[in-house]
Amino acid sequence: MPFSSAAHPHPPAPRHGGKIPHLGDFHVPPRVAAITVLAIPIGAVAALVAVALLKLIALFTNLCFYGRFAVSTTAPHDTPHRWLLVVMPVVGGLVIGLMARYGSEKIRGHGMPEAIESILIGGSRVQPRVAALKPLSAAISIGTGGPFGAEGPIIMTGGAVGSIISQHLRVTTDERKALLVAGSAAGMAATFNAPLAAILLAVELLLFEWRPRSYLPVAVAAATATLVRGPLLGSAPLFGGAHVPAHLATSAYGLCVVAGLAAGLLALGATWLVYFSEDLFARLPFHWMWWPAIGGAVIGAGGLFEPRALGVGYDVIDQLLTGRATTGLIVGILVVKTLIWGLSLGSGTSGGVLAPMFMIGGALGAAEGLVFPEVSPGFWALVSLAGVLGGVMRSPLTGIVFCLELTHEMNALIPMVITASAAYLLSVIVLKRSVLTEKLARRGMHLTREYSVDPLEIHLVRQLETPIRLTLRAEQTVGEAAALLHTAYGSGDPDGLLAQRLYPVLDGETLTGVVTRHQLVHGADDDTTPLARVARPAVTAHADETLRTLANRMAEHDITRILIVSRGQLPRLEGVVSLRQLLHARRVDLHEEHHVQRHLFLRPRRGPSLVVASGAGAAAGTGTPPRSQDEETAPAGRG
Repeated sequence: MPFSSAAHPHPPAPRHGGKIPHLGDFHVPPRVAAITVLAIPIGAVAALVAVALLKLIALFTNLCFYGRFAVSTTAPHDTPHRWLLVVMPVVGGLVIGLMARYGSEKIRGHGMPEAIESILIGGSRVQPRVAALKPLSAAISIGTGGPFGAEGPIIMTGGAVGSIISQHLRVTTDERKALLVAGSAAGMAATFNAPLAAILLAVELLLFEWRPRSYLPVAVAAATATLVRGPLLGSAPLFGGAHVPAHLATSAYGLCVVAGLAAGLLALGATWLVYFSEDLFARLPFHWMWWPAIGGAVIGAGGLFEPRALGVGYDVIDQLLTGRATTGLIVGILVVKTLIWGLSLGSGTSGGVLAPMFMIGGALGAAEGLVFPEVSPGFWALVSLAGVLGGVMRSPLTGIVFCLELTHEMNALIPMVITASAAYLLSVIVLKRSVLTEKLARRGMHLTREYSVDPLEIHLVRQLETPIRLTLRAEQTVGEAAALLHTAYGSGDPDGLLAQRLYPVLDGETLTGVVTRHQLVHGADDDTTPLARVARPAVTAHADETLRTLANRMAEHDITRILIVSRGQLPRLEGVVSLRQLLHARRVDLHEEHHVQRHLFLRPRRGPSLVVASGAGAAAGTGTPPRSQDEETAPAGRG
């Protein structure tokens, strides 16, 4: 019989040398190619938007501080009218407050949490007006002296470009997410000439997955944006190098750990300052529309003490990274820039966090360079910059690669790895959330950034399926089937018929459907009804499929048990798997994570090895998790 009740407790291994042909390292549907091609125009448009934003910032800076209509790069601190350093940030804050209240509240903040929120709960849909208002508000904020960067707004704006284009197409939510993040990565790559760092930032902060379906569009868009940027802004590194020598003294690597811990402490302080400021503004007795103007007043006050702390400050970052900064500039940036950036960002104004972190991290390293042994001009500024990025963003790989692409200093790779990792270690141990995710937590959302292989993906159905002990015929009545179950209940269910709970209904050799124990005992009004009339369509799976596939199929059909059948033209029943059994893979994963066991000893020991278990119920001397107290083979009750 093609269908039979003789299940295989341990199905034979597949052919083809143990391989399962339909399973692979990645799942790549054909639509991935089309979505990847679509990322090319998105990357090009996002690059043009990024260039336009940089020019717009320069335009507002020239208008506000020099009274000229020009897009040449300049800095606010060179203005001949020092009183503008106090007035213009307040004016910019007023304009942003009005834009946020009467345009879109989503322009408030530094852009990254907003992009993450639209991905997580917004279906990756961004409103078109946000795409227009966000870069404009950022240009006004930075152009009037705000101590922010353009990367957060361009990440939000580039993402809006990808989202808006995809909203005009018939795509899935996941495909729309990939195109949104592709636009974000393209905007960042074009702004900093750092395509690899943009891809890593997308993976570590925006995609929440590592799959071909999302990586390929992001990589293509970032590469396209970098190529488009070249003729417009150049392809040279953004900052001059620190000329790091190929060989460093061993003591320098040890001091990199110290620099990393210092960078981690600075990251903690900066993150705390931003949200301390946000809490202060939340207690003000008037509308949030006026908060950016107050933040502007804070910026203006800081500008009186250190004018070079205002604006993006790429020229100052270059001085720090090349060892040309004076002690006064180093101290001024480290203190003033940190304070005005953290306090003003909490007001809800528009601006990014990366460029300020460049300057603050560089200033920290330059200050350390006044004490640490000299390696090369700007060396400590460079490694500390990587450390602060790793601590603030909790994205050490992005911070390391970012610094490499900004300076092309490959000799600094190992020192930056040490510094960024030390800062990252301190940050994740001490602080639960980063400056990029704390705002989401305050809105009632939980975001985890720990990515690992799903345990259900590495286990196959054949490892869990249980035998089918009872099949029913289509011509049998509900009463006859229920009588079988009542008899089993009265005898203590020695054959496990009640524990099966899902019963295949066969019409000769054909599987026509399934009935549940509840249907047979409680669900039928007429005991004479044939099972063929009450049976539901059978949802099946195969023994060589993964448990993740099985779980997805259960969720799709809203069921908790599924029949396992063999492949081929004449399939036969092999077993059944319940939702409770799927938890077995989770228990294995938890066991491996929490149960401690020693396997090797320096000298032979008598008796079983000692197990130190972090959870109750661990089995001593074994490498398997304790059995559930509610297994499928447990005695079943009526109904």
